Amino acid sequence: MNHFDFGQMKSKPHPRLRRGMYLLPSLFTAGSLAAGYFSITQTIDAISGDARTHLDWAAIAILFAIPFDALDGRIARMTNTTSEFGRELDSLADVVTFGVAPSLLAFIWGFHFLPGMMHPELRMHLLQAGIFTCFLFLLGGASRLARFNSSHDAQPRNPGRPDRKYFVGMPIPAAAGLLAASVHLVYGIPDQYWYIALAWLLLVGLTAFLMVSTWRFWSGKEINLSRSQPFQLIVLLALIAYIVFRYSNVTMFLAALAYMFSGIWARAAYSWQRRRRKRSAQPAASVSADRESLGPRFSE
Repeated sequence: MNHFDFGQMKSKPHPRLRRGMYLLPSLFTAGSLAAGYFSITQTIDAISGDARTHLDWAAIAILFAIPFDALDGRIARMTNTTSEFGRELDSLADVVTFGVAPSLLAFIWGFHFLPGMMHPELRMHLLQAGIFTCFLFLLGGASRLARFNSSHDAQPRNPGRPDRKYFVGMPIPAAAGLLAASVHLVYGIPDQYWYIALAWLLLVGLTAFLMVSTWRFWSGKEINLSRSQPFQLIVLLALIAYIVFRYSNVTMFLAALAYMFSGIWARAAYSWQRRRRKRSAQPAASVSADRESLGPRFSE
């Protein structure tokens, strides 16, 4: 009897351990959601409090949430704890952290503090355009997440290298990071100039368009963190982390801007190469057509 019980104990699975493994990626998702919630509260506090400090902290919170969002999926795949629940939870957290929080931050920073001494009609038009454009950012981010969840093997219209993996459209964390890095670049000092508000409209609208576009953006998924890495790489990453932490306002903005323009450049280069191939193919097609029109004697 004791031997039989011992055999049953050996064959039993370990459900508690498995549930604990599912908890690990969810903690990172919860951390990303908490950062988004903190950003929203800081943006609201900026309306009646120290605007510069609260807006800067709101931007930093969004930037802080990006590595949490990048790690939860990787940890789930590395520990073999992916699930539909985790995927849905991650998408809902992204809508709040990288959709609602940056759209609210973009409006309050770029339009809410425009001076009352400005021309009343111009200020009203800028406020209305800001509300609409920031809503487009939120809508574009939610649409980007819905397309990502519903498309199992989406391919960009401008395919890249076959050994690399790409996102179809600008990912919402990168778009939110660009807006947050722009606010952090000026340490959260609110915009009070109409021409900066116009430029801000263009930037927010551009990021909304890039999210719903079918252009390719590098995903970095071919980077395998589970493999052994040389010690020099660890030192290099530590140096990069120090530079980012020490000069966060400049480095984060330049990195976000470079990532956005990488997608635009990839699309422009693909269009240019495609037109070049068409132009080179037209003379060959015209020559073959002329030979056929001259008859079999001249076509040899």
